[in-house]
Amino acid sequence: MSKADHLDWRKVLDPGELSEGRVKSVTCEQVTLCMTRFKGQYGALDNKCPHQGGPLGEGSIENGLLRCPWHGWDFDPLTGKAPGYDDGVATYEVEVRDDGLYVGLPKSLAHVKTVGDLMMDTMTNWGVRWCFGMVGHSNLGVADALRLQEQAGRLTYIGIRHEGAASFACSAYGKLTGRPAACLSIAGPGATNLLTGLWDANVDRSPVLALTGQVDTQVLGPGAFQEVDLQAAFGKVAQWTQPVLHTSKHAELMNLACKSALLNRGVSHLIFPDEVPKLPAPEGADAGTPEGRITEQTISPPAESVHRALALLRSAKRPVIIVGHGARFNMPAIVELAEGLRCPIITTFKAKGLIADSHPLGGGVLGRSGTPIASWAMNESDCLLVFGASFSNHTGITPKKPIIQVDYDAMTLGKFHAVEVPVWGEIGVTAALLNAQLGTVSAALDQRPDLAERWRIWREEKQRRSEDDRGRGVNSAAIFTAMSRQVPDDAIITVDVGNNTYSFGRYFECADQAVLMSGYLGSIGFALPAALGAWAATQEDDPLFKGRPVVSVSGDGGFGQYMAELNTAVLYGMNITHVLLRNDELGKISKEQRSGNWPVWQTTLHNPGFADYAELCGAMGVQVNRKDELDDALAAALNHDGPSLVEIISDVELV
Repeated sequence: MSKADHLDWRKVLDPGELSEGRVKSVTCEQVTLCMTRFKGQYGALDNKCPHQGGPLGEGSIENGLLRCPWHGWDFDPLTGKAPGYDDGVATYEVEVRDDGLYVGLPKSLAHVKTVGDLMMDTMTNWGVRWCFGMVGHSNLGVADALRLQEQAGRLTYIGIRHEGAASFACSAYGKLTGRPAACLSIAGPGATNLLTGLWDANVDRSPVLALTGQVDTQVLGPGAFQEVDLQAAFGKVAQWTQPVLHTSKHAELMNLACKSALLNRGVSHLIFPDEVPKLPAPEGADAGTPEGRITEQTISPPAESVHRALALLRSAKRPVIIVGHGARFNMPAIVELAEGLRCPIITTFKAKGLIADSHPLGGGVLGRSGTPIASWAMNESDCLLVFGASFSNHTGITPKKPIIQVDYDAMTLGKFHAVEVPVWGEIGVTAALLNAQLGTVSAALDQRPDLAERWRIWREEKQRRSEDDRGRGVNSAAIFTAMSRQVPDDAIITVDVGNNTYSFGRYFECADQAVLMSGYLGSIGFALPAALGAWAATQEDDPLFKGRPVVSVSGDGGFGQYMAELNTAVLYGMNITHVLLRNDELGKISKEQRSGNWPVWQTTLHNPGFADYAELCGAMGVQVNRKDELDDALAAALNHDGPSLVEIISDVELV
């Protein structure tokens, strides 16, 4: 067989590029070579030292021998042999031609399916279509398997700038769609950087897959470089966590990870020691699928619970329905029930937008971030029918009214205090049952006229507040009133924490927008990385999300946490509009210091020009200094094809 039959000759160096006595790393066709020149001859060696993997092309020739830069082992620079030992490194044939130096590489062999390939095949079989993460030295086997999935059109990978942004993006995607996305990190600090976003997913019941690298199993335990006990570190943040070992049933582990994320509505965590995903897959091993693994979850509530709930509803004159985030996918049945009862639907803050504020029965948001309309409706009620809300202290739901609580999670029922009728059942099924069996409700009053009057009073108050001007920036009422005019009715809006978010809850009037937030964790910095996850959903064929605009809202404190992710949005051409309220202060914290009778301390922020920063990143940036500039700036940013940022100089006290 001639050389032409078994070698692929590739040019690696120009004439004279490598001087006598020097070495250089060259990558060609996924093979990295250590090119050497010694005594007028050229050598081409495998770049990886066989002992610790040191890059020989970064070493040097000393006393006629090539020295590994990591631990000083010597090799012949032309033959690759280690003097006095049997080991060495592989070498390749070299030819000097007129136009440069050529190396003969073996013709490409068929790809050998790996454990990583098997597991990523299984993951995409379960419908996981997105992975957000950072490729690094202890996850390269997983990363290559993800690359092949993307190459096959089964997955899209988004390389972020901080692993925390990856987990927040996955959390937001899961909240919006009910489906898991995956986040990828290396061992040690990469994995621990995921934790905040994963806690957000955990407490808001969002399905997420966390794929973390780990050190080699042969050095696991004594404390190797970047070794962290990841099962311990992830603790309760992951409702399911397992290491992937040589002897594991690899496809089955991924089956269980995906199933657990979906059914338990939380974080599943797989730990990949560095060498395991690179191993050849067991012969005959097939990828897993969800076939026969997932049951329908349309579980009806116990008949006695329905009977008791109906009895209480039939006797109520002013019932009120309260919906939480858990009702996100079941609103048609709930709205139909409310129309039969002619009663208001008010929402927790996490559920803002689940019913339009323009709907005759829409009562807005309850609690600290809410409207006086919702509080009034609850206070005047004689029965509360609560779907998918937890009754935590931030929801604002009073325990002093007769309560029917409906939830798919039995532990949530009566968690913080006893309720009159706890109903364990899937929310949509339960709402439909109640509506079908309720019949004519003679006791219930038509509360629509009262709601309309309360909205009239509140809108007049909002108008008065929008006129306030202390000459220190635009007031929040004006900002979110302008956003109510300009943001498309079908937008997906991700919000942060702080005064900007409280003001959004009060003043922004939802049409059909979907609103996402860091609910029970309340993490600063959520908005922008969450927008990355929301944008991913808009790229799919799902008609609920396809093509919808994405808007994120934060203060300057929140944006500063993950502002580098604006570069991610630019890199992937994400059509995201970020609205940034800049007041150069952690305004909510200053407010809490004042209310606690403390001096205001360490809440001042030093900021760049954020609109200029956006332009430097390759996005559109515009700054707003006056109320009369709001509409034009927002419209221009929303119409921009690509990432945009509206920096609004806002008054820290007019919230």
